[in-house]
Amino acid sequence: MAEELSAATSYTEDDFYCPVCQEVLKTPVRTAACQHVFCRKCFLTAMTESGIHCPLCRGNVTRRERACPERALDLENIMRKFSGSCRCCAKQIKFYRMRHHYKSCKKYQDEYGVSSIIPNFQISQDSVGNSNRSETSASDNIETYQENTGSSGHPTFKCPLCQESNFTRQRLLDHCNSNHLFQIVPVTCPICMSLPWGDPSQVTRNFVSHLNQRHQFDYHTYQ
Repeated sequence: MAEELSAATSYTEDDFYCPVCQEVLKTPVRTAACQHVFCRKCFLTAMTESGIHCPLCRGNVTRRERACPERALDLENIMRKFSGSCRCCAKQIKFYRMRHHYKSCKKYQDEYGVSSIIPNFQISQDSVGNSNRSETSASDNIETYQENTGSSGHPTFKCPLCQESNFTRQRLLDHCNSNHLFQIVPVTCPICMSLPWGDPSQVTRNFVSHLNQRHQFDYHTYQ
């Protein structure tokens, strides 16, 4: 199916995943200057947090785009025609139905937690086109789940499996791979909780696998 997709279009499966939330795109939008694609909600949230830059390459985003990003309708149409493999059960699913599949995929829920959708931030546009959210802000999440910022400027976290503190993202990844590789205990991911879309109700049943799948880079470098 991947070969069919590549032959029929200029897209690969990676093009259907949002670089912010790392999930299959939901209501994809595209930046005009750099042509990068994001979930609409992820893009608007990133604009609230980082201002005028593309979340991926830090290219300029116009004021109009920040208020009303352009839908990537060509990509939406492709997602309705082609299928990809569920990252956990390998079942072939139409890309536009993938998130719906995650809600019922037991293997996905065991791997990543029950919630697979970014919470609905109530985003409204003020008179100058800036986005505002009525739910808990990213700074609230960071204060709750992120311990502090180290001398390098990188946030630090507490390991939820042993409660050891002051890990950067990379050090937490290394620590868990070395000390907790086969420990499967339901926990809440502290890195996810520090993100603007962090959901405190999401439980990750295999935390080490989750780290290796979802946190191989620092999100703040995209802000």
